[in-house]
Amino acid sequence: MGMVGIMLLPTDIHPRKKRGARMSNSSVKKQSYNVPLWVKPNLSIKEASVYSRIPTSKLYEITEGQDCTFVLWIGSRRMIKRKAFEEYIEKQYSI
Repeated sequence: MGMVGIMLLPTDIHPRKKRGARMSNSSVKKQSYNVPLWVKPNLSIKEASVYSRIPTSKLYEITEGQDCTFVLWIGSRRMIKRKAFEEYIEKQYSI
């Protein structure tokens, strides 16, 4: 009697990739940098709140006015110019 050989199928040679294993460019995590707040030129409202210990609600109120010199509008998003904000705080008696 002859030997019976084991036949391998092409799918057995290469392991299958799991569906969805490859990430698209839009879902790849952005690289983040841990830059100290006192070095950043512009701060978000939340960062400015942490930096100055002024509540975010008060910062939103202050930055609403058109005469606010330390706010930078990027579309509808507010950024706080850190140096101008520090100068503003130095001149204030109360906030």
